[in-house]
Amino acid sequence: MPEQGPEAADAQREHWQRTYTGHPGMYGEAPSAAAVHAAAVFCVAGARDVLELGAGHGRDALYFAGCGFTVRATDYSPAGLEQLSTRAKELGLDPAVSATVHDVRRPLSLPDRSVDAVFAHMLMCMALSTPEIHRLTDEVRRVLRPGGTFVYTVRHTGDAHYGAGTAHGDDVFEHGGFAVHFFDRALVDALAEGWDLREVHAFEEGDLPRRLWRITQTLPGGRAPAREDGERRGDGPPRRDT
Repeated sequence: MPEQGPEAADAQREHWQRTYTGHPGMYGEAPSAAAVHAAAVFCVAGARDVLELGAGHGRDALYFAGCGFTVRATDYSPAGLEQLSTRAKELGLDPAVSATVHDVRRPLSLPDRSVDAVFAHMLMCMALSTPEIHRLTDEVRRVLRPGGTFVYTVRHTGDAHYGAGTAHGDDVFEHGGFAVHFFDRALVDALAEGWDLREVHAFEEGDLPRRLWRITQTLPGGRAPAREDGERRGDGPPRRDT
C-alpha cells in the first residue's frame, strides 16, 4: 500500500488551485448546513470572532460575516481566497473578513488565545496524515480562548468511498483527483482529549451522498454552548445588514 507523505498533500494543493481557477464559486453562494449550525452554536457561546480553516471561495466565511462575526478565513488556494475577497467587497462585508493563504501543515500565524471559535468544513479530512491532524488540532487549541468552540466536519469510515479508489495509506483514499482521510471514531475521540466533546452528529451531504460527522468540542473555561440535547432552537443568529 502506498505511504501517505508530503508530496500527496502538495499535489492536492495544486489540484484545488486548478479546481477553483477552472470552476469559480464551485460550491455556490449558499452556506453549508454545517456553517449554519456552527453560527448558531457560536452565537449561543457569545463568540465574536471566527477562524475558518479551508474557507475555499468563501460561502461559509461570508455567511459568518453576515451573521455579525469577524472572520479570519484561511485556505491554501490563492484562487479560492481571491474569489472570497472579491465577493466580500461586493456584499460590503470586507471590513469583517480577512483572507490569508495558509497551509494547515504549518503552524497558524495567530497569537495564543486570539479567537473565540474555529470552523472547518471537511478540511480536517483532506490529504493529511494522522500526526498532521493531531498537530493541527493542537494549533486550534493554542489559538482558541478559554471556553472557545471548535466545530469541524469530516467524512468517516462509513462513507461509500472508504476503502475504494487509490489507497495512500493511513485511511487516505483518492477518487477523481481528490484525496480524503476518512475518520473512524477512535480518531475523533483522540482529537477530543483534553476538550469537552459536546457532539458527534452524523449527516449526509451531496449527491453520492457523502457521509460525514459534525463534531463540536470546547475548551475548558469561559462560557460554553449548551449541549445538543438541551440547546435552544431558533432561527439562527441575527444577520448583519448588507
